[in-house]
Amino acid sequence: MRRESVDIGFCFILIANNNQLKEDDNRTQEFMELPDRNTDYRDKSYWDDRYSKEEAFDWFSDYEAFKHLLKDDIKTADKILILGCGNSLMSEQMYHDGFLNITNTDYSPVVIENMRNKCQHKYPSMSWEVMDILNMTYEPETFDVVLEKGTLDALMVHEKDPWNISEETEKAIENVLHQIHTVLKADGKFISVTFAQPHFRKPHYARKIFDWSVEQKHFGQNFHYYYYVMQKGSNLSVEDIKKENERTAKKLRNKNEEDRTIEYLEYEDNENFLNGIEL
Repeated sequence: MRRESVDIGFCFILIANNNQLKEDDNRTQEFMELPDRNTDYRDKSYWDDRYSKEEAFDWFSDYEAFKHLLKDDIKTADKILILGCGNSLMSEQMYHDGFLNITNTDYSPVVIENMRNKCQHKYPSMSWEVMDILNMTYEPETFDVVLEKGTLDALMVHEKDPWNISEETEKAIENVLHQIHTVLKADGKFISVTFAQPHFRKPHYARKIFDWSVEQKHFGQNFHYYYYVMQKGSNLSVEDIKKENERTAKKLRNKNEEDRTIEYLEYEDNENFLNGIEL
């Protein structure tokens, strides 16, 4: 299949998917054909179409691979919000482990309807709601835990340089994180499961404006996947604060350089501009 370009973000997700499928010996999931353009991963119509044909798929790795980490961070009584649930089996598997109070959200009405029809009778205390992560409408301090697996990666999949993402994407990620912070309870946790390594992802998460600490772990056999826990109301580490200050200073220097303009001498049209040149 011809591709116009090979984006780094896309490669992350593709490699992660391929390794996840290799590690899942008992899979019943089918790997769907890739879209023609990486930007399709940000297009709701792509997901609606895909979910109309696909029964189940888990990005990166399935629940079994990291449930030992989740069980350390989530209590069975917690009220849990899952962002970009898709047709993943994760929430169903969590339910079997005693996590009953789960709200599954996705911006695709197709997958929400499919999952609701499939699961509502088997898992009566779980719910499925159409919700865009860029515009969440929950009341402040509603959830003990917000969990996402690969959803934020989809927002960045079109980026060609993970070291320098576009201003548009950076603002979108910041918007989502602000909303997550708002819907979390005072001591709530945001858990992010991703293929993004710390030097790419922590600059987004480890910021003083979010008023949370950041802890990272990893799991996986052939490939490492990363598990980040943001604890609301806790302080960033000294090292994280230092790195954020360094990033802020670097951005300021770059902006100042971009703002520099060459000042030219102005002359009247009838004035010989050569007279203004100082040799």
